[in-house]
Amino acid sequence: PRVELAWAMKAHQHAQVYFNLISSVDPKFLNLTKVDDRIYEEFRKTFRELRVDVLDPEELKSEPAK
Repeated sequence: PRVELAWAMKAHQHAQVYFNLISSVDPKFLNLTKVDDRIYEEFRKTFRELRVDVLDPEELKSEPAK
């Protein structure tokens, strides 16, 4: 139990650090990996019309979305 608690506490600390990091930088300038632009290009090829600024769960469950 002590090891699990210590691991959970350390994971929480890391999560706080990463959250503070990504929250303090304008997303336009934030790159999490070296291939972020490539990932986004591929995403847009597959999901051309998907609005990522506002996601509607019901729209995602619709037949055309499937």
